[in-house]
Amino acid sequence: MTQLRMVDTPLGQLTYGLSVKRVKNWNLRVKDGQVLLSVPLRVGAAQADAFIRGRAAWIFRALERQSRACPVPAEPLSRQECARRLSAAVERMYPLVSGLGVARPALRLRKMKSQWGNCHYQQGYITLNTALAACPEELQDYVALHELVHFLHPDHGPGFYAVMDALLPDWKVRRGQLKGYALF
Repeated sequence: MTQLRMVDTPLGQLTYGLSVKRVKNWNLRVKDGQVLLSVPLRVGAAQADAFIRGRAAWIFRALERQSRACPVPAEPLSRQECARRLSAAVERMYPLVSGLGVARPALRLRKMKSQWGNCHYQQGYITLNTALAACPEELQDYVALHELVHFLHPDHGPGFYAVMDALLPDWKVRRGQLKGYALF
C-alpha cells in the first residue's frame, strides 16, 4: 500500500508516494510527474523522508525535465513510417562504422518504456524504440550510432566513448537534447 507523504526540502515542498515492501533495496522513481519511493520493511517513514530530502535536487531536476518533455504526437506514426525514419538513421550512420569492421546489422523496432535503443551484437541486430521516430533526425542519428558503436565496444567503457567522440563529436549535446523527449 502506498502512503502519500509531504516533505519540506531546501528547494521546496515535495509530495511523494512511499511503499514499504518486502524488498532488499531502496527504489526511487520519478514517473509522469510523480515521485515514488519503495523501501524495505525495516525502514521507517522518518528515514524515507530524510532520503527524499537528500535527493531533492535530483528529484526537482527530473520533474523539470519531465515537464519540458515534448508531447507525444497527436497522430501516432504508423509502423511503416517509424521503420522508414529509423532505417534512414541507421543508413546515415552505418558508413561511419563500416570501415571499422562492423557488419551491417539487422534493425528491429519495438515500443520500449525505458530506453531508446539496444544492441544485440552477438546476434547481429539492433533494436530502436518506435518513439525515436518522432524525434528530430539528429537525435535519431545519435541513437543509431550509439547502438552501432556497441558492435565495437559492447560496454560503456572508455573505448566506447573514444569512438563516439571520434565519430560524432557533438554526441553529448545530442544526448542532452534527447533527455527532453518522452519515451512512450
